[in-house]
Amino acid sequence: MFSALRRSIQSRPSVAELRANVLAGLTVGVIALPLSMALAIASGVAPQYGLYTALIAGIVIALTGGSKVNISGPTAAFVVVLLPIVQHYGLGGLLLSGLMAGAILVLMGLGRLGSLIEVVPYPVTIGFTAGIGTVIATFQIKDFLGLTTPELTGSYLSKVDQLLHALPTINPAETLIGVLTLATLLIWPKIDRRIPRHLVALVVGSGAAWGLSHGLPNFHVDTIGSRFSYVVDGLTGHGIPPVLPQFEWPWNLPGADGKPLGLSFDLIRHLLPAALTIAILGALESLLCAVVADGMSGKKHNPNDELIGQGIGNMLAPLFGGIPATAAIARTTASIKSGGSLPLSSVVHALFILASILLLAPVLSYIPMASMAALLLVVAWNMSEAHHFVRLVKIAPRDDVVVLLLCFSLTVLFDMTVAVAVGMGLAAMLFIRRTIALTEAERLEKNHRGLALPDDMMVYDINGPLFFGTARKALRAVTTVRPEVRLVLLDMTEVTMLDFSAVVAMESIWHDLQKRHIGLIIIGLQPRMIEKLRRAGIHAEHHRVAFADSLAEGIAAAYEMRDGADSPAPAAGG
Repeated sequence: MFSALRRSIQSRPSVAELRANVLAGLTVGVIALPLSMALAIASGVAPQYGLYTALIAGIVIALTGGSKVNISGPTAAFVVVLLPIVQHYGLGGLLLSGLMAGAILVLMGLGRLGSLIEVVPYPVTIGFTAGIGTVIATFQIKDFLGLTTPELTGSYLSKVDQLLHALPTINPAETLIGVLTLATLLIWPKIDRRIPRHLVALVVGSGAAWGLSHGLPNFHVDTIGSRFSYVVDGLTGHGIPPVLPQFEWPWNLPGADGKPLGLSFDLIRHLLPAALTIAILGALESLLCAVVADGMSGKKHNPNDELIGQGIGNMLAPLFGGIPATAAIARTTASIKSGGSLPLSSVVHALFILASILLLAPVLSYIPMASMAALLLVVAWNMSEAHHFVRLVKIAPRDDVVVLLLCFSLTVLFDMTVAVAVGMGLAAMLFIRRTIALTEAERLEKNHRGLALPDDMMVYDINGPLFFGTARKALRAVTTVRPEVRLVLLDMTEVTMLDFSAVVAMESIWHDLQKRHIGLIIIGLQPRMIEKLRRAGIHAEHHRVAFADSLAEGIAAAYEMRDGADSPAPAAGG
């Protein structure tokens, strides 16, 4: 924990480096401001909760995590998970889920699972992100076109059906502002990359909506101010409250019925699958971001400390109204390109968000909802990584394509809880299957390596890890020996792992050979693995069992065992 902060302090940054990080933080703050609001809206809550997330998580995770350059806040990866939680459990349930996910992330970090999360197969992550992008884009059609339809409910296909039936209600004014904002988002990077396109597009969209609404009597579009309201000290306002986030336990906040959520074991049990999904997605997104950032910045992150930092941030943010957060690749990349190299840039970005809440809240209320929808359409497109998806389908092995399409389909048609559970299970199965293919047992020829072997001796060369998925496959051939064989030699020099299932398999083979009065010589096995066999009762003091360091010593031990008939065999080199 705090490893990024410690390394940053130990590096003794210069004044120029500090100045560059301050400027990078301001640049990212400009980008994060509209994105944080848009992602909160997409998650089903008021925009200020996204700002609170960027503020609290942006500071806490930067100071406690394991990456010097990650910028954390609300991200599109969570939208598909968070929206159903809000619909069923309200704001209180959402924040409680985030707090629970934070605790799970801390446990993952303490359990040293950081490096394990990093090896999730590429088809799984692309399937998730493409599915999330598709769902987010679909849900923005309502605000982008100004459709008149009740809150979208039911499955994904049901929501698509509701949108299609609502197409005749398209609002030309909303559509004009949405198209204008989207066009600015797409065109501006070709004009000037120094000013973030998100800022320019929202200024253009908001300015056009304000001007046209004053110039044309019947021109009206929905804005943050007209859509959202708040109550502070008994006074009702519109848009974003210009006050600091207040501490409150999540279970004291309203549930889906508008009443305080309350805290119970049943509630925690029902929210646990969603919290696990948030934690896994947060871990994947954060560590993927850290890997990308390492490649760009030349820094090196600590994956386990990063998980702990993400966990602490996600435990503290909900206490001040923050929704789940993770490291954001786009914001982190923008920070690095602007000179960000220290946690200071993330802290400055969060302070910019704080200043915006206190000083710019009335101005932010004028942003049209169609403009926010256009912004989210671009976010969804970037997240979907369509070119990578198509390329995988074209060139990847069949197994990877199946995993990709299954993860994508489950994310879109069902929900992320199901998709993550199945996707991670598929990732494990794919890993096991391919590892099994790497482990094999080969019967060696009589004159292998120039060593003459008599007819009553047989040598097997076993390669690769022996665990529950490979042990029986690799060792099955050992039990099918010729009748004249009296000694079996297992060359296990290249065995890299031996789990309990493999120990049981070895024990079974040993008992089988004993019944047939066949001696067993184990060659080249590492001492820690020999100790596992000894604890299971397979050791050199037993009748007709020996260990050797090399094939030559093993053959010598076999001759000695044969010459000694039924006397105990000495341990050759072992």
